[in-house]
Amino acid sequence: MAQHLSIPVVLTLKLFIMNYSLINLTQVTDCNVLLAWAAKEKAELLYQKTTDERFAVKYAETSQEIDAALLSVLAQLNASEITIASLPDGPTKEEELDKKTRLEYRKFVLESRKETYGTIALLQKQTEVARVEQEIAEMDAFAATIQAHLLTIQ
Repeated sequence: MAQHLSIPVVLTLKLFIMNYSLINLTQVTDCNVLLAWAAKEKAELLYQKTTDERFAVKYAETSQEIDAALLSVLAQLNASEITIASLPDGPTKEEELDKKTRLEYRKFVLESRKETYGTIALLQKQTEVARVEQEIAEMDAFAATIQAHLLTIQ
């Protein structure tokens, strides 16, 4: 005679990238606590998304200004190098060397700003917004899963 093994059934729902095991979730109050938590998390994520989007707009505007200033400095540096190469030693050449040093420093500052507030920062912030949007979608999926489970235990 064949023996029948009792295998517990685990209810898991696959939404996006997460499996939610709801087998131990048997109380309505537990579901309500999780729903409240999900709502709070979503509110925080929405706030973060709004903040990140505002920074992205600011970085987009700033990156254009920085790029334009950097192009100008690079052109001035190129002209300065050409001028220095053609000048004989003397006070005019020294002045041009000083000017080149200031331009190199300005280039360094603009490149640093580009990382912090420019194109690089913009792309990083846009990536952050996309990540937060995925987290919001996952929070919505989680809440929907809990809501559906809540209907099965009431």
